[in-house]
Amino acid sequence: MECGWKPDEQGLQQILQLLKESQSPDTSTQRSVQQRLEQLNQYPDFNNYLIFVLTKLKSEDEPTRSLSGLILKNNVKAHYQNFPNGVSEFIKSECLENIGDSSPLIRATVGILITTIASKGELQNWPELLPKLCLLLDSEDYNTCEGAFGALQKICEDSAEILDSDMLDRPLNIMIPKFLQFFKHSSPKIRSHAIACVNQFIISRTQALMLHIDPFIENLFALAGDEEPEVRKNVCRALVMLLEVRMDRLLPHMHNIIQYMLQRTQDQDENVALEACEFWLTLAEQPVCKEVLCGHLSQLTPVLINGMKYSEIDIILLKGDIEEDEAIPDNEQDIRPRFHRSRTVAQQHEGNGIEEEEDDDDDLDDDDTISDWNLRKCSAAALDVLANVFRENLLLHILPLLKELLFHQEWVVKESGILVLGAIAEGCMQGMIPYLPELIPHLVQCLSDKKALVRSITCWTLSRYAHWVVSQPPDSYLKPLMTELLKRILDSNKRVQEAACSAFATLEEEACTELVPYLTFILDTLVFAFSKYQHKNLLILYDAIGTLADSVGHHLNKPEYIQMLMPPLIQKWNQLKDEDKDLFPLLECLSSVATALQDGFLPYCEPVYQRCVNLVQKTLAQAILYQSQPDQYEAPDKDFMIVALDLLSGLAEGLGGSIEQLVARSNILTLMYQCMQDKMPEVRQSSFALLGDLTKACFQHVKSCIADFMPILGTNLNPELISVCNNATWAIGEISIQMGPEMQPYISMVLHQLVEIINRPNTPKTLLENTAITIGRLGYVCPQEVAPMLQQFIRPWCTSLRNIRDNEEKDSAFRGICTMISVNPGGVVQDFIFFCDAVASWVNPKDDLRDMFYKILHGFKNQVGEENWRRFSDQFPLPLKERLAAFYGV
Repeated sequence: MECGWKPDEQGLQQILQLLKESQSPDTSTQRSVQQRLEQLNQYPDFNNYLIFVLTKLKSEDEPTRSLSGLILKNNVKAHYQNFPNGVSEFIKSECLENIGDSSPLIRATVGILITTIASKGELQNWPELLPKLCLLLDSEDYNTCEGAFGALQKICEDSAEILDSDMLDRPLNIMIPKFLQFFKHSSPKIRSHAIACVNQFIISRTQALMLHIDPFIENLFALAGDEEPEVRKNVCRALVMLLEVRMDRLLPHMHNIIQYMLQRTQDQDENVALEACEFWLTLAEQPVCKEVLCGHLSQLTPVLINGMKYSEIDIILLKGDIEEDEAIPDNEQDIRPRFHRSRTVAQQHEGNGIEEEEDDDDDLDDDDTISDWNLRKCSAAALDVLANVFRENLLLHILPLLKELLFHQEWVVKESGILVLGAIAEGCMQGMIPYLPELIPHLVQCLSDKKALVRSITCWTLSRYAHWVVSQPPDSYLKPLMTELLKRILDSNKRVQEAACSAFATLEEEACTELVPYLTFILDTLVFAFSKYQHKNLLILYDAIGTLADSVGHHLNKPEYIQMLMPPLIQKWNQLKDEDKDLFPLLECLSSVATALQDGFLPYCEPVYQRCVNLVQKTLAQAILYQSQPDQYEAPDKDFMIVALDLLSGLAEGLGGSIEQLVARSNILTLMYQCMQDKMPEVRQSSFALLGDLTKACFQHVKSCIADFMPILGTNLNPELISVCNNATWAIGEISIQMGPEMQPYISMVLHQLVEIINRPNTPKTLLENTAITIGRLGYVCPQEVAPMLQQFIRPWCTSLRNIRDNEEKDSAFRGICTMISVNPGGVVQDFIFFCDAVASWVNPKDDLRDMFYKILHGFKNQVGEENWRRFSDQFPLPLKERLAAFYGV
């Protein structure tokens, strides 16, 4: 295109007018500006006008020029591939000529424009870009150098992967040494850009950087004391990443680095301190942490503890001076989206309820409304992980400080002490036990402190010690703690209500049936909170009620409790519309309540059942509309369907056979057939859980669909999607028990996948257990089909079931294994010791099952003869030998 492009004066005025109007606060003006911009995009040279305003029209004010560039950037994002050749060339050359504009705002806008063009795959088609920018770094003119560096930093952030690939002839081999030269530049802004550019390539272990790792680290050390906070921040960030990537290079200097990071964690500039504080979090995850840090704990501990105090700005942002705010409605933007955790079927283990594989979510999220991550949270998180590394050794340094903090006159200091106590709870629990008898009552007193922020942190800290509280006689600590915590649930401060509700949910999980004597008292409080809470805390209240139901189970099924609890829940249920996301936590809560109340839920089940079926039907219908005409219809939010399927599972589990009438009168099985084939894994996961529960509750209605369902179950035995696979496996086992020998035609659809899964390394425990149970159940109903494969699964089968409790599922699975052994005894010979161990894991097998075990053990012993059996059983660990002798006389 000839460079003589000149804007038409009238066109230019029109565009300037538009740019002026688009800065108006009025929304209708904004809307009409949007429409006019869309229309102007029809003209090929509209973008020439925009770049002209940005780079040439110096008479205009800077905000207008910058805005013109930002509109151009959006056009590049949306339509760059349609720009005529001449236009894109004109824009590129204008950008490179004006990267050194004297205005920082215009330079930054040009930089953003350059990196947007580059990230549209244009690094390949703009070969002169990188060489030109690198050349401009050497310019005598500060603005040019700074502008070029700004653009390079954005390109390194956006296109790090392409820069380090063969597509571009490895430009980093030149760029990285070039950047390193600027670490010593006289301008702090430029030093900061230089480090930021190189930092983009640490985590990916980019070859070009690894070649220069020593000069890079030396240069970082040289900048350690830089007077510019932004430079210090980037130095800290680099060192934190190097810990993960090149520990070998840092180790020789580790003593000095730790001393440096101790200083930086106390930096006057909070952003620098936060970056430095990440160092301790990252170091704690490294194997060398113990040896390199143990000598510095006495210095580090007070620094971290000091960082755990609220800053003045935190208190302002948290409205820490407003004590009573319960009557102020919530700001809807503050309510975080909740994620529904779909049902996963799991086995119970010896000694405790269902084992959770995920970590508890009681992390340090006590003040989630401030800019999410700050020095306080980072310091607390670091103390938490270090407590897990050093345990009692860390406690030695903390205890002397704690006394002073916990009884301090200033509430901010006292509050930080209570946070410290909570942060170390997990790692230092053993060492803390001697102090808990006096600490817990002190904390329970702090629950009525006059400062709301002290009350709320105390709730959290106490919840971290709930396990210990519950292990003591209930009158000593549980009762006083519960009494005070229930008062805090009705606090006049919303943050305290929230913290108390969450803490109470943790206490419920730990205490389980210990809470039964206090149920009237607990329900009184929770039901009263219904009338008191604003929107956000209501959602947490549902969770506390659901957890209560999970914890006390059928003890909740008493007319007086049902009378208290159900009316407010049903009232909310009736208020909420089908498209209201508040249905999620309410449905989850009702699911737990229905399972706990069992037949006590009967009076409420019909409307609840109907609505769930409706939600599933509506969502499926919306999905079909969206698939056929995506431009006409919105995509449905499938969470509604998932939560509804899970509540139906809860009803089936709680009501058992009583759900039969409802199923008979609805089209739920047709809907489930569609859900089982949904693209979204969570939908399939929940529909398989429901299939298993309906199979147990009313198989007469499921049976006619089995021929359609089984092939779908077979294709979902893919262990990459653990929860889908787990629930499908469980459902197959439940179906086989109901089908009996009629299961025969379907065995071949599922058996090979199940055997493959049980032999797969690193399969999660829950999936292994369910797979073993289902293989056992298939063998129980169709031994002739399954027994020939015995040798391929017997060993992992035995090891995965030895740790689960005696129950119906384990019983049917072991009957299956015994039946298969009688069909194919040779299949178990090589792994017989594993079978012996699995048999010994039973505490009270039913008499006929015990007889089966007896016959197999004695049959084997008689087959090999006394002498061989003695040699064989000498390999047994002693407890196993004794158990088998005592129970089965072998």
